[in-house]
Amino acid sequence: MKHPVSTVLFDLDGTLIDTAPDFIRCLNQMRTDLGMAALPAEQVRRSVSNGARAMVEVGFGLLPGDPDYESRHAQFLDLYEQNLAAETRLFPGIERALEWLEAQAIPWGIVTNKPERFTTPLLAALQLSERCAAVICPDHVEHRKPHPESLLLACKQLGANPADGIYVGDHLRDIEAGRNAGMTTVAVRYGYIENPEDIDLWQADHTVETVSELVKLLQYR
Repeated sequence: MKHPVSTVLFDLDGTLIDTAPDFIRCLNQMRTDLGMAALPAEQVRRSVSNGARAMVEVGFGLLPGDPDYESRHAQFLDLYEQNLAAETRLFPGIERALEWLEAQAIPWGIVTNKPERFTTPLLAALQLSERCAAVICPDHVEHRKPHPESLLLACKQLGANPADGIYVGDHLRDIEAGRNAGMTTVAVRYGYIENPEDIDLWQADHTVETVSELVKLLQYR
């Protein structure tokens, strides 16, 4: 007999919420202000899970250490912070998953590499702060994902056994972190995946194409 699920933890960007529209808006606003053409949304979208550093690379071809990198990086973050929930929404269908978890009294949480500076106001804007039982950002741990520290901390806060928990993510580091924490891992193809063909190499316990498949997996696991 399977043990009941102790918790379901979600990565944030590209898994629980669709933040890409606001990332795309900010990056293309910066490019427009510099007299550069806007980039196609899909070109930007697939790199969103890698955060502001990836946006600066995609938008301007700059890497840490390059001239102008630090100023562009800071400018992007400041612009994003000014209106970080203008177009960001839960992925369609995710609300159903959250409602089901809450109805089953299964605590759910968020473990993200997104700094608290942005995560806290974003969750408040989406009215998720009071519903989410644990939120772990890089600010709360010494080691970012794929290290398991953040997942284990969330489980500890929830009084949940990691071995009976599920971690859902859209990046290899999410699956590695979940595996390192001893949790069941779910990779979501609907997220921000740079190389979709690689997802089958991540060795997640489960891979889902859509949010609907994720909901069914949670309900019938």
